[in-house]
Amino acid sequence: MKSYTPPPDKSITIRALLLAAAGSGTARVENPLYCADTEAAIFCLETLGVKLCRDGNAVVIEGRGLKGFKKPVAPLDAGESAALARMLAGLLAGQTFPSTITGRGTLLNRPMAATASALKKLGAKIDCKGGKLPLAIKPAKLKGGKVSGVESAQVKSALLLAGLYAAGATELKEKFPTRDHTERLLVLMGAKLSTKGAALRLEPGPLTSRPVTVPGDISSAAPFIAAALLAGQPLRITGCGLNPRRLGFITALQRMGAKVTLKITNTFPEPSGEIEIIPSPLTAIKITPAEIPAMIDEVPLLALLAAKAAGTTAISGIENLKAKESDRVDSVLALLAALGVKATYRGGTLFVTGAGRFRPVAPADTFNDHRMAMAAAAALAACPGLAIKNPACVGKSYPAFWEDFKKVFGFYPAGSRK
Repeated sequence: MKSYTPPPDKSITIRALLLAAAGSGTARVENPLYCADTEAAIFCLETLGVKLCRDGNAVVIEGRGLKGFKKPVAPLDAGESAALARMLAGLLAGQTFPSTITGRGTLLNRPMAATASALKKLGAKIDCKGGKLPLAIKPAKLKGGKVSGVESAQVKSALLLAGLYAAGATELKEKFPTRDHTERLLVLMGAKLSTKGAALRLEPGPLTSRPVTVPGDISSAAPFIAAALLAGQPLRITGCGLNPRRLGFITALQRMGAKVTLKITNTFPEPSGEIEIIPSPLTAIKITPAEIPAMIDEVPLLALLAAKAAGTTAISGIENLKAKESDRVDSVLALLAALGVKATYRGGTLFVTGAGRFRPVAPADTFNDHRMAMAAAAALAACPGLAIKNPACVGKSYPAFWEDFKKVFGFYPAGSRK
């Protein structure tokens, strides 16, 4: 059985950098991911006066404290990272200086109205013309308050960061549970945060920067899980983050009949460990909207595996996928069509009928979306003749993806880095 270790988790890396910068004292972020999105985070923090340096496989950060950031001399460029843009908005909403957050490429078309609207409920002054970037933030005295129906982990994180600056407690209630990396790091750094079911309560106050070791990214491991199942190749994944709120893809595969087992070796602040995959026949299932937040990045892969399952799989609650790096609903339909698979999207639900085997009828288009490129890679494991357009776009979150893919499965697509 081959083994594979995924790269560090991008979501946790970005959060660890921001929170360490907002804390007091010096902290090491061990095993960070270096990619376009995390480099954008480092650049934005440096623009805010934060001193960072690389020391071996770590970033050392001199925390500025909540009020120690400097007024940026230019708009903060979040690159193509929506997570960074939204969390920066929360961090800057309570500052005494104005700031502007912008980005580039696909991020300029991503929706930001929900973030701005949520922060305004805490007293933030944010101008978001057209509901997109740039975000213009003015100094404001945040008051705290209650916000219910939060649907996004990124919006939740922005609210929690802003809540550190508020005059009173911030109380949030999620529509469905979303990834809780920010909450775990806040607790690690001494924040007064309590949770009860879907409700969170944060008292304002300072943070103490603490060392963080970033586990492997389960979203980066997911294409390898899918490829192993499609190719009929057993695989062991080591050093992978196993946050319960990121395991929706694994849970769905287990319901489909896949033999996927977990072994947790570390529990705090982030669970991590091993995943073992033994290929087995799959059967169709129904996915409800409540399940989607725990597998938001893996829906294209789930749809791909549904194409190999007996019966018709229904995946509901994926409307938010239409506003990612690409319209991922349309992108998934295009990928499945390129493989000769029957799929439709109606009434907010994706229906995929198991095809038994893939019949490539056209090149797979990535639409310059890193997640779609990874889904196409998984398809490639079962269909080696599949051509993939712009496979190099994986570099947004996983620069070494194709090198690792070749080590495990033995080949590259045409046009990828070698």
